[in-house]
Amino acid sequence: MLGGAAAALPLAARTQQPEQVRRIGVLMNRAADDPLGQVSLAAFQQYLQQLGWGEGRNVRIETRWGENNAHLVRKYASELVSLAPDVILAVGTLNAVALQQLTRTLPIVFVNVTDPVGAGLVDTLPQPGGNLTGFMLFDYSANSSSRSHRI
Repeated sequence: MLGGAAAALPLAARTQQPEQVRRIGVLMNRAADDPLGQVSLAAFQQYLQQLGWGEGRNVRIETRWGENNAHLVRKYASELVSLAPDVILAVGTLNAVALQQLTRTLPIVFVNVTDPVGAGLVDTLPQPGGNLTGFMLFDYSANSSSRSHRI
């Protein structure tokens, strides 16, 4: 009986410890007051919540709004990298390229990128390499009717 209790002790201790809060950086390509940007961010947060990630509970999301302005994008990309989040979500090619120029170690997931190979974000689609991966805006293969492609 004592052996069973001792074996369960590490599990009980783990359940009593507060969850580690993960940090996600998000670099949006729109203005903070843009309705589509707000809807997109809300959908992202809702999906994370469905997966068990709650803002303020076990995840903290740091969002910056680059507005497709190169100066703002560089500034906010630098801010996010300096926070050293667990992962960064980059919306759009401009944002992904700015982040890639600042770090080769932090994981970056991009969305809404037209040509990740042409932009130098990944080596190839089947073998991205580096610290970036994500979703293309369009799938250019002749045999596909899909509008996006996961790398």
